[in-house]
Amino acid sequence: MAGEPQTDCLFCKIVTGDVPATIVRETDTTVAFRDINPQAPTHVLVIPRAHYPDAAALAAAAPELAADVLREAGEVAADEKLEAHGYRVVFNTGSGAGQTVFHAHAHVLGGRGLQWPPG
Repeated sequence: MAGEPQTDCLFCKIVTGDVPATIVRETDTTVAFRDINPQAPTHVLVIPRAHYPDAAALAAAAPELAADVLREAGEVAADEKLEAHGYRVVFNTGSGAGQTVFHAHAHVLGGRGLQWPPG
C-alpha cells in the first residue's frame, strides 16, 4: 500500500536506520543522503519517509509531501553551496528512465557543468 513502509525497499530501510547512509538532512517527512554511486561532485538523494513507488505516484497521492521533497532539494542545494553555479533536481520514473529503487526520490546534482540534454 502506498505510504506504508515496504520491508523489501532499500530506501525504507534507510529511513528506519536498518541500512546505513550518509545523511545530510532530515525533516519529519524527508531524509536526504549522499548517493553511493555519485554522478556529479555533489549527488544527494532526497526521499519521502513514506513509501511511494515513484514521483508520479507521490505527486498524485500526497502533493504536499512531493512539495516537501522539492523544498528539501532546494535546502540541500543551499547547504552544499550549489546555488551560485546551478544544480539539477531529477526524478527518474520507471526502469526505462533509470529508476532502480522504486521509492520516490529526487537526485540533487551539482558541482560541475551539467550540459543539456543529459546522457
